[in-house]
Amino acid sequence: MLKILIILVFLTIIASLGTALFHLIKHKESSKKTVKALTYRISISLALFILLSIAFMTGLIQPTGIGMQMQLQKAKMAEQQK
Repeated sequence: MLKILIILVFLTIIASLGTALFHLIKHKESSKKTVKALTYRISISLALFILLSIAFMTGLIQPTGIGMQMQLQKAKMAEQQK
């Protein structure tokens, strides 16, 4: 469920960015709609960052990238040396 929500928020961010580009190209003299679309994008991006931070702190998501694998290997090597 959380993954679907994150994907939908990313798609919303991309749609907002596309809307801003459309208004920038179509209305060259007036940039109010462009600014509004970019403001929405920033707000949505901030909300996504907060959502991801809360999900990480509560344990709903776990880091699984290459950096995490390197940390686990370092911890394993340090444990073996003791």
